This record gives sequence, C-alpha cells and structure tokens, in this order.
Amino acid sequence: MNKRLMTILFSAFVVAAVCSFLVYRAVGVRLSAAHGPATTRIVAAASDIKIGTVLASNQLTTVEIAGSVPKGAILKPEAAIGRGVVSNLYAGEAIMDDRLAPMGSGGGLAATIKDGMRACAVKVDDVVGVAGFVTAGERVDVLISGVPPGPNSPTTGPLVKTLLQNIEVLSAGTDIQKDSEGKPKSVQVVNLLVTPDQAESLSLASNQTKIQLVLRNPLDTTITKTPGTDTANLFGGAAEPAKVRTVSVAKVFHRPAPQDFSIQVYNGSKRSEAKFASSGGTQ
Repeated sequence: MNKRLMTILFSAFVVAAVCSFLVYRAVGVRLSAAHGPATTRIVAAASDIKIGTVLASNQLTTVEIAGSVPKGAILKPEAAIGRGVVSNLYAGEAIMDDRLAPMGSGGGLAATIKDGMRACAVKVDDVVGVAGFVTAGERVDVLISGVPPGPNSPTTGPLVKTLLQNIEVLSAGTDIQKDSEGKPKSVQVVNLLVTPDQAESLSLASNQTKIQLVLRNPLDTTITKTPGTDTANLFGGAAEPAKVRTVSVAKVFHRPAPQDFSIQVYNGSKRSEAKFASSGGTQ
C-alpha cells in the first residue's frame, strides 16, 4: 500500500470521527431536552404546620425539584422527624434546616428562643389582640404610659415614652387568668423576644405602667431617640400663668400742718399770752 493511499484513508478516518462526534452531541442535546433536567427529591410539609410543633412522619412528604438543590434543604425524612418547628410551615413548602430546632431540643415556644435571648409575655388590650396585627415574626415598639414617681418629676400628669424598639414577636394568643374575684377570664398575651436586660425592664413596666404595642415595618431597623410626651404637649404646651398687671401709683406727699408756738408775757401781776405760727403768722 503506497503512501498516497494511506494519507487518503487517514483523512477519511479523521473526517468520519469528527462527523460522529457532532452527531453524538446533537443527539445527546435532543435527548436531554426531551427527558428534562435532572431532578432531586427533598422533604416538604404535607400540611400546614404551626410553630412549636414536633414533626412526625405523617406531617412530611417529598417533592421533586429541578436543577441545583437549595442550601439547607433536607433530603431524608429521618433528618426532620422529632425536631421542633421554629416558624410556621405551609403545605407543599420545602423544609429547610434553619426552620427546625436542633435535634433533642423538643418543641413548643422554648425551641424558638435564640441563644442569649428570652421570651417575655406581655398582656395587651382587646383592640391589639382582636385586630390580629401582632403575629409571630412581626416587629413592634413597646410604649409605656404612667405617672413618673418622685417629687422631682418633670410632669405631674401621665407621661408616654418608648421603652423598647424593633422587638420581634414570638407568638400571640390568649391565656386564662383569674380576676379579683377568682373567676377565670381570657386575656390577650403576646410573647416578645428580648435580651435579659430588656426582660427586666419589660417585667417592671408590666407591673407599674400600661403597655401599648406599636407595629413597625420589619425592614426598618432604625432606633429613634424620643423624649416622650405628656398631656400638656397634646394641647400645644403648658398653659402660662396669668400675668399680673403692675400699676404705678404716684406718691402724694402731705405737708405737715404748721405748729403753733405760744409766748407768755408777765407785766407785774398781769400775764398775757401770744401765739405764733411756724410760718411766722400771728394768731
């Protein structure tokens, strides 16, 4: 076999190999498009699950997702069973590891408390409770109102002041307490996530003042310094005392009455008396 024939055969082999590779690539792309992208099964909630619930097997299901697996997704139900839920889950929602309490910590409200924080219960009025605006995950400011103690208080009437700002709500609901007659009654209670120092201030304020919660935008984390306000400020400031009008009275000087001087004159056995005024006049 001569050299020319070998060159032709080699060239034909190279062309055939390139064509085979291109055909393989084209067919592979079409097959991938037909079968769809790769999917992964992850654990999801089978129904709505409330915060504090300890997960059981009947509350879990699996769903398929295409593409890359989200960070923190749970792939096996065994990794979620027995762990408490730290935020509400909804049916069909993928369960992430950071939405569950650590294994062995149990359920309930305690499992949702972060390290170094405390859950402090605060009684609120019916308007706040019934309106339902204070729910888990919301951010609120805590306002207190009362009469400041002490003789050096800047005001003698009620004063309203912002005690805490940007506080997270852990839960909101009702509690059964007894009134002054010992009868049970339903009261609205909100659990706030606070530091130990804030828990002390909030506990004292609950017993000494009236507490009001103010809803704020969770994206607004600005802490604003407020001086507080009293009743006088609601009416544009304290009333000024009535001014006393000063009237100038001219002093009147009275000239003293002239004094009389008398002189007795003796002429032998006769006696006579002469009177003179201080101005020199004779009477």
